[in-house]
Amino acid sequence: MVELFDNCPKLERADVDSLYLGQGFESFEHRANTAPGFVNNFGFQNIPATRVESVSSSGGTSFRLGILALLSGLYEVVICAGVEKMTTVETSSALEIISMASDRPFEQWNGATLAALNALAAREHMRKYGTTEEQLAAVAVKNHENALSNEKAYLRKRISIEDVLSSKKICTPLKLLDCSPVCDGASAVALCRSSIASKFTDSPIDVIGTGEASDADFVYRDDLTCFRSTKLAVNEALEMTDLRIRDMDLIELHDAFTINEIIAYEDLGLCGKGEGGKLAESGATTVQGEIPVNASGGLKAKGHPIGSSGIGQVFEIYEQLTGKISGPRKVADANTAMTHSMGGAGVDALVHVFQIR
Repeated sequence: MVELFDNCPKLERADVDSLYLGQGFESFEHRANTAPGFVNNFGFQNIPATRVESVSSSGGTSFRLGILALLSGLYEVVICAGVEKMTTVETSSALEIISMASDRPFEQWNGATLAALNALAAREHMRKYGTTEEQLAAVAVKNHENALSNEKAYLRKRISIEDVLSSKKICTPLKLLDCSPVCDGASAVALCRSSIASKFTDSPIDVIGTGEASDADFVYRDDLTCFRSTKLAVNEALEMTDLRIRDMDLIELHDAFTINEIIAYEDLGLCGKGEGGKLAESGATTVQGEIPVNASGGLKAKGHPIGSSGIGQVFEIYEQLTGKISGPRKVADANTAMTHSMGGAGVDALVHVFQIR
């Protein structure tokens, strides 16, 4: 929160009308009503404060609600934030908590973790389209490389394809380095009505598209190799603009597991169905490639503190579009970008489109 106001020195706490706080799970710290305490601890004046929960898309949902609040005309300035402190419990307990994002009767009771569900998606993608473990590993290698120069990243370590393939098996074909880490994190961004943006900044970024959709739980779907919620959300967001997916200069997308990024390539329309693995190994989604994806390191290497991740993606877009990033992960001449946040195994998805004014 301190960094937010440092980045926007013209913004005062008294300017803020409401706050939305993404927090995926209350079980990590045994506390649910976090938003009111959050605003009062940070010196706001008794403003409305709402906790937003949609598991791993909680941050993305808090951002969406902030947009809708401004569009309603009720507020002029809102803060959208996210937080998760996951390391206060043992890893086994953390995995049990995270599994609450899945269906209770048919997934959890049969021992299906989020890793297991995504492993099913990966195996089916391999069977239908010939996707390889090396192509999954290419996603991890790329995102770790990007994280090396991101001082906010949790896993700043260069890895190789062989490192991924030889890492501990989690749920075949997914291995340890195919999975995002359990970690802590928090993020926050400020939104205001477009008409008053010049009051707070000389370099405004407009949100020109937003989309949200949901889907049935994983085990009830006819096709395990796509997330329909993503397809619907990106279509809604792009329909608000005159842009296509290939007009994006960079994308921050949900890669809690490497297979998520490969499937997202296809669902967002970056490539055809079944071609995500080939796109991953082609180099087209590196920072220097045709369409940079997860220049931050993604959830895979930057980290995936559940409630914070969606807002963390927005912060990366802010830094890229305002030229605050230098070095190897800087996307050159970026002015249009997209974020994609997903809850659970594609049970819901949110897409936002950004452009420098």
